[in-house]
Amino acid sequence: MRSMYFFPVTAVFVAIFFFLPLFLLAAIQVGLISYAYERLGIDAHVILPLLLISLLGSAINIPVTEVDGGQVVSQHVVDFFGIRYVIPVIARHGRTVVAVNVGGAVVPTLLSFYLLATTGLFLRGVLGVTFVSLIVHRLARPVPGVGIAVPLFVPPLVAAATGLVLSPAHAPALAYVAGTLGCLVGADLLNLHRLAGLGAPVASIGGAGTFDGIFFTGIVAVLLT
Repeated sequence: MRSMYFFPVTAVFVAIFFFLPLFLLAAIQVGLISYAYERLGIDAHVILPLLLISLLGSAINIPVTEVDGGQVVSQHVVDFFGIRYVIPVIARHGRTVVAVNVGGAVVPTLLSFYLLATTGLFLRGVLGVTFVSLIVHRLARPVPGVGIAVPLFVPPLVAAATGLVLSPAHAPALAYVAGTLGCLVGADLLNLHRLAGLGAPVASIGGAGTFDGIFFTGIVAVLLT
Protein backbone atom coordinates (compact mmCIF):
# COMPACT_ATOMS: atom_id res chain seq x y z
CA MET A 1 0.00 0.00 0.00
CA ARG A 2 1.52 3.30 -1.12
CA SER A 3 -0.27 5.04 1.73
CA MET A 4 2.07 3.26 4.17
CA TYR A 5 5.08 5.21 2.83
CA PHE A 6 5.06 8.87 3.84
CA PHE A 7 7.01 11.18 6.14
CA PRO A 8 5.00 12.00 9.29
CA VAL A 9 5.81 15.72 9.06
CA THR A 10 5.89 18.23 6.21
CA ALA A 11 8.91 18.84 3.99
CA VAL A 12 10.06 21.86 6.01
CA PHE A 13 10.35 19.84 9.21
CA VAL A 14 11.94 16.89 7.38
CA ALA A 15 14.62 19.32 6.12
CA ILE A 16 15.18 20.61 9.65
CA PHE A 17 15.50 17.05 10.98
CA PHE A 18 17.99 16.26 8.20
CA PHE A 19 20.04 19.29 9.19
CA LEU A 20 20.46 18.06 12.77
CA PRO A 21 22.38 14.86 11.84
CA LEU A 22 24.59 16.92 9.50
CA PHE A 23 25.31 19.32 12.35
CA LEU A 24 26.18 16.39 14.61
CA LEU A 25 28.43 14.95 11.91
CA ALA A 26 30.34 18.24 11.73
CA ALA A 27 30.65 18.25 15.52
CA ILE A 28 31.97 14.69 15.46
CA GLN A 29 34.59 15.60 12.87
CA VAL A 30 36.01 18.31 15.11
CA GLY A 31 35.79 16.08 18.17
CA LEU A 32 33.12 18.02 20.01
CA ILE A 33 30.64 15.26 20.78
CA SER A 34 32.46 11.97 20.23
CA TYR A 35 32.96 11.70 23.99
CA ALA A 36 29.29 12.50 24.52
CA TYR A 37 28.17 9.58 22.40
CA GLU A 38 30.71 7.29 24.01
CA ARG A 39 29.02 8.11 27.31
CA LEU A 40 25.70 7.38 25.66
CA GLY A 41 27.09 3.95 24.80
CA ILE A 42 27.24 4.35 21.01
CA ASP A 43 30.32 4.43 18.82
CA ALA A 44 30.70 7.89 17.28
CA HIS A 45 31.07 6.40 13.79
CA VAL A 46 27.55 4.98 13.79
CA ILE A 47 25.80 8.12 15.05
CA LEU A 48 24.96 9.60 11.66
CA PRO A 49 23.77 6.30 10.13
CA LEU A 50 21.50 5.70 13.15
CA LEU A 51 19.96 9.15 12.94
CA LEU A 52 19.50 8.94 9.17
CA ILE A 53 18.03 5.44 9.41
CA SER A 54 15.59 6.73 12.02
CA LEU A 55 14.64 9.71 9.87
CA LEU A 56 14.32 7.77 6.62
CA GLY A 57 12.57 4.95 8.44
CA SER A 58 9.92 7.41 9.63
CA ALA A 59 8.47 7.20 6.11
CA ILE A 60 7.87 3.43 6.47
CA ASN A 61 4.83 2.14 8.34
CA ILE A 62 4.17 -1.56 8.91
CA PRO A 63 0.40 -2.27 8.99
CA VAL A 64 -0.75 -4.26 12.02
CA THR A 65 -4.54 -4.03 12.13
CA GLU A 66 -7.51 -1.81 11.29
CA VAL A 67 -10.15 -0.06 13.39
CA ASP A 68 -13.25 1.96 12.63
CA GLY A 69 -11.96 5.37 11.57
CA GLY A 70 -15.20 7.32 11.36
CA GLN A 71 -15.38 10.32 9.04
CA VAL A 72 -11.97 10.68 7.40
CA VAL A 73 -10.42 14.13 7.80
CA SER A 74 -10.10 15.77 4.38
CA GLN A 75 -7.11 18.04 5.07
CA HIS A 76 -3.67 16.97 3.92
CA VAL A 77 -1.86 18.67 6.82
CA VAL A 78 -2.81 19.15 10.50
CA ASP A 79 -1.11 21.55 12.94
CA PHE A 80 -0.45 20.59 16.55
CA PHE A 81 1.79 22.67 18.86
CA GLY A 82 3.57 24.24 15.90
CA ILE A 83 4.35 20.97 14.12
CA ARG A 84 2.64 20.22 10.80
CA TYR A 85 1.70 16.54 10.41
CA VAL A 86 0.97 14.92 7.08
CA ILE A 87 -2.31 13.05 6.54
CA PRO A 88 -1.87 10.42 3.81
CA VAL A 89 -4.43 9.77 1.10
CA ILE A 90 -5.87 6.28 1.51
CA ALA A 91 -8.46 4.48 -0.57
CA ARG A 92 -10.32 2.67 2.25
CA HIS A 93 -12.52 5.39 3.71
CA GLY A 94 -14.03 4.87 7.13
CA ARG A 95 -11.18 2.66 8.35
CA THR A 96 -8.01 3.54 10.24
CA VAL A 97 -4.94 1.44 9.57
CA VAL A 98 -2.96 0.94 12.79
CA ALA A 99 0.72 0.59 11.90
CA VAL A 100 4.18 0.54 13.48
CA ASN A 101 6.61 3.20 12.29
CA VAL A 102 10.11 1.91 11.53
CA GLY A 103 12.03 5.10 12.31
CA GLY A 104 9.96 6.17 15.29
CA ALA A 105 9.27 2.82 16.94
CA VAL A 106 11.36 -0.09 15.65
CA VAL A 107 14.78 1.61 15.53
CA PRO A 108 14.45 3.47 18.90
CA THR A 109 13.14 0.35 20.63
CA LEU A 110 16.03 -1.80 19.42
CA LEU A 111 18.54 0.90 20.39
CA SER A 112 16.91 1.27 23.82
CA PHE A 113 17.20 -2.44 24.55
CA TYR A 114 20.82 -2.34 23.40
CA LEU A 115 21.55 0.51 25.82
CA LEU A 116 19.82 -1.31 28.67
CA ALA A 117 21.86 -4.44 27.96
CA THR A 118 25.19 -2.57 27.83
CA THR A 119 24.58 -0.36 30.87
CA GLY A 120 22.66 -2.82 33.06
CA LEU A 121 20.14 -0.12 34.00
CA PHE A 122 17.15 -2.46 33.81
CA LEU A 123 15.44 -1.49 37.08
CA ARG A 124 16.07 2.22 36.70
CA GLY A 125 15.11 1.88 33.06
CA VAL A 126 11.72 0.47 34.04
CA LEU A 127 11.25 3.25 36.59
CA GLY A 128 12.24 5.90 34.06
CA VAL A 129 9.99 4.53 31.32
CA THR A 130 7.08 4.29 33.77
CA PHE A 131 7.49 7.88 34.95
CA VAL A 132 7.83 9.35 31.46
CA SER A 133 4.90 7.23 30.25
CA LEU A 134 2.63 8.64 32.96
CA ILE A 135 3.58 12.25 32.18
CA VAL A 136 3.29 11.81 28.41
CA HIS A 137 0.00 9.96 28.77
CA ARG A 138 -1.51 12.87 30.71
CA LEU A 139 -0.45 15.36 28.03
CA ALA A 140 -1.15 13.28 24.93
CA ARG A 141 -4.13 14.41 22.90
CA PRO A 142 -6.21 12.75 20.19
CA VAL A 143 -5.85 14.82 17.02
CA PRO A 144 -8.44 14.26 14.26
CA GLY A 145 -6.80 12.98 11.11
CA VAL A 146 -3.49 12.24 12.82
CA GLY A 147 -4.11 9.97 15.81
CA ILE A 148 -2.44 10.61 19.18
CA ALA A 149 -0.03 13.53 19.48
CA VAL A 150 2.13 14.91 22.26
CA PRO A 151 3.85 18.35 22.46
CA LEU A 152 7.30 18.17 20.86
CA PHE A 153 9.52 19.01 23.84
CA VAL A 154 7.66 17.06 26.54
CA PRO A 155 9.34 13.63 26.03
CA PRO A 156 12.95 14.91 25.73
CA LEU A 157 12.77 17.34 28.65
CA VAL A 158 10.98 14.97 31.02
CA ALA A 159 13.36 12.18 29.97
CA ALA A 160 16.41 14.38 30.55
CA ALA A 161 15.26 15.22 34.09
CA THR A 162 14.49 11.55 34.74
CA GLY A 163 17.93 10.42 33.58
CA LEU A 164 19.70 13.01 35.73
CA VAL A 165 17.73 12.06 38.84
CA LEU A 166 17.78 8.26 38.53
CA SER A 167 21.32 7.78 37.22
CA PRO A 168 23.57 10.84 36.92
CA ALA A 169 26.50 8.69 35.76
CA HIS A 170 24.45 7.19 32.91
CA ALA A 171 22.01 10.04 32.38
CA PRO A 172 22.31 10.18 28.55
CA ALA A 173 21.56 6.48 28.06
CA LEU A 174 18.76 6.42 30.62
CA ALA A 175 17.24 9.61 29.20
CA TYR A 176 17.16 8.07 25.72
CA VAL A 177 15.56 4.85 26.94
CA ALA A 178 13.02 6.56 29.19
CA GLY A 179 12.16 9.20 26.59
CA THR A 180 11.71 6.95 23.58
CA LEU A 181 10.00 3.99 25.23
CA GLY A 182 8.05 6.29 27.57
CA CYS A 183 6.72 8.23 24.60
CA LEU A 184 5.78 5.08 22.70
CA VAL A 185 4.01 3.59 25.72
CA GLY A 186 2.42 6.73 27.16
CA ALA A 187 1.32 8.40 23.93
CA ASP A 188 0.67 5.50 21.57
CA LEU A 189 0.15 2.15 23.27
CA LEU A 190 -1.94 3.44 26.18
CA ASN A 191 -4.15 5.39 23.77
CA LEU A 192 -4.87 2.73 21.18
CA HIS A 193 -8.48 2.62 22.38
CA ARG A 194 -8.89 6.30 21.43
CA LEU A 195 -8.05 5.84 17.75
CA ALA A 196 -11.52 4.79 16.64
CA GLY A 197 -13.49 7.66 15.18
CA LEU A 198 -10.56 10.10 14.82
CA GLY A 199 -10.79 10.04 11.03
CA ALA A 200 -7.11 9.19 10.67
CA PRO A 201 -6.36 7.14 7.53
CA VAL A 202 -3.21 5.81 9.22
CA ALA A 203 -2.44 5.86 12.97
CA SER A 204 1.19 4.90 13.30
CA ILE A 205 2.88 3.92 16.57
CA GLY A 206 5.98 6.11 16.66
CA GLY A 207 4.79 8.01 13.59
CA ALA A 208 2.94 11.29 13.19
CA GLY A 209 2.25 12.85 16.57
CA THR A 210 5.13 11.21 18.43
CA PHE A 211 8.06 10.81 16.00
CA ASP A 212 9.32 14.37 16.46
CA GLY A 213 9.42 13.98 20.25
CA ILE A 214 11.23 10.66 19.97
CA PHE A 215 13.73 12.06 17.46
CA PHE A 216 14.53 15.06 19.65
CA THR A 217 14.90 12.83 22.70
CA GLY A 218 18.04 11.42 21.07
CA ILE A 219 19.38 14.92 20.48
CA VAL A 220 18.70 16.06 24.04
CA ALA A 221 20.23 12.88 25.46
CA VAL A 222 23.54 13.85 23.85
CA LEU A 223 23.41 17.35 25.32
CA LEU A 224 23.31 15.93 28.85
CA THR A 225 26.99 14.96 28.77
